[in-house]
Amino acid sequence: MKKNIFIILSIFLIIFEISSCKKTFLDERNFSSYTPATLGDSLGFEASAIGLYNQFSNFLTTAGPNGAQGWLSVWQLGTDIAYGGSGQTQGIENPYWNYAILNNQDGAAAYTWQWAYQLIGNANSLIVIAEDQSITGMTKTNKNKIDGEARFFRAYAYNLLATCFGGVPVITQPLTAPKTNFVRAPLDTVNNLIEKDLLFAAKYLPDIENVNKDSGGKKLYGRANKAMASQLLAEAYLRMNKPALAEAQCDSIITGGKFKLITARFGVNASKAGDPFSDMFVKGNQLRLAGNTESIWVLEQENPATIPGGQTGSPQQRRQWGAAYYQIAGLAICDSLGGRAICRLRLNNWVLYSLYGASDMRNSQFSIRRRYWYNDPTYNGHDAAHPNLYGKPVPYAGTDTMVRICPSITKWGEFDPNGSGVYFNMVKDFILMRLGETYLLKAEAQFKQGNTAGAATSINVLRTRANAAQINATDVTMDFILDERARELVGEENRRMTLMRTGTLVDRALRLNHDAGAPNQITGLTTTNLLLPIPLSEIQLNKDAVLEQNPGY
Repeated sequence: MKKNIFIILSIFLIIFEISSCKKTFLDERNFSSYTPATLGDSLGFEASAIGLYNQFSNFLTTAGPNGAQGWLSVWQLGTDIAYGGSGQTQGIENPYWNYAILNNQDGAAAYTWQWAYQLIGNANSLIVIAEDQSITGMTKTNKNKIDGEARFFRAYAYNLLATCFGGVPVITQPLTAPKTNFVRAPLDTVNNLIEKDLLFAAKYLPDIENVNKDSGGKKLYGRANKAMASQLLAEAYLRMNKPALAEAQCDSIITGGKFKLITARFGVNASKAGDPFSDMFVKGNQLRLAGNTESIWVLEQENPATIPGGQTGSPQQRRQWGAAYYQIAGLAICDSLGGRAICRLRLNNWVLYSLYGASDMRNSQFSIRRRYWYNDPTYNGHDAAHPNLYGKPVPYAGTDTMVRICPSITKWGEFDPNGSGVYFNMVKDFILMRLGETYLLKAEAQFKQGNTAGAATSINVLRTRANAAQINATDVTMDFILDERARELVGEENRRMTLMRTGTLVDRALRLNHDAGAPNQITGLTTTNLLLPIPLSEIQLNKDAVLEQNPGY
């Protein structure tokens, strides 16, 4: 009996060994997946859409490629508004004021290119799935909304690439295999895709009052809405020199009844000293839920120490824009001084002393901090190490004004009492689009059509809110519009991209940013720098076609 059992087992093992040698034995069989292509329902689509927001946020929240914290300075230094704080530059931003060393191996240009194409790749995957008629796990209405979100982010990435690099390779389908023969598409081709995507998004995205809700019914205003698509399209149309179309997109927002300029005190500090303009930037006031009727798009941030996944990267805006006052004995880190900052960016004298009129609210002490008082109560004169300084003004002279008590915007001020471990990154919501900029885009569109009276009217809406002197049609020039953008949007807009888009970088930077004795003076800036270099690594990897470099690099 035992012998028979042994023979049977031997036969079974032989059959198993033979069958296991078949190639099909190694074929993968996917029994579970979280990809939208497999799920084909709202869960999969939502997961993929949220991934787009995650990838997008990396551009704003990274501490810097390879840890170089000067990333945010790349987009402000070497323009018309700021220079680097003495001893505070990190390296990645250096070619953006010392333009002679900006070349095709630049780290910031490479990160910009790679980030944009990663966002495009993710968007392409979602667009293809959303438009697959065989997937029936969601209604057509919901699929169009998801498609609109994906197209918005694809257009955002291509608009950034077009502004920074000009014509670039156009990819509209997910890549399923390595590709090494990319060629640059004409700029018109890129622009046509941007326009098509944003028109679709503006049609199918919900208005801001009908964005997604969470399980508790709370509206998620951070998700894409119609006005976001219209605002981005207006900016893109201006770059394409289609001002009439840009004006129409601005009007759809301004007259749509969903947004209103902040003209009265509101929010968490409404009972304290302040003004309506600065109220928008107080921590806790950015969201529409907080009463900010001007916000079109806000990137919400949560403390990752208490809410896992509350933010990507380590946002550096507070550290970049604020003064390093904490380095002065007798000054303690606190909320009223905007938390801990290190002044990687220092506003230049043109912004601080020439840009604003005397009564302009945007130049108030609540928007640009210029004075400091000793606030550490231990400095009360009880010993030689702690002289009697408490409550007295900090002397405003010498090199301290370059970094430690330099005048600085308060828009990114934020304080977390949990300790120094939180001081590295900033936990504050980002206003990415607001109605104030819509009026400025409209004014630019009107000016480009020769309607200077209309442009003056649009600008005066903002100047009325700011208690600034009204202007006339004869005052409106492209320079004045860019001045007004600085008054209204300093610290918010990507200033480099604005000046590249309008072709004014060289003139304005050389004419307005040359403070005597300032560190990191602009050198080597030419019209070559109206575009960034195509990364050499991308050119070298593209071995089966020529990826042409921008002239001058």
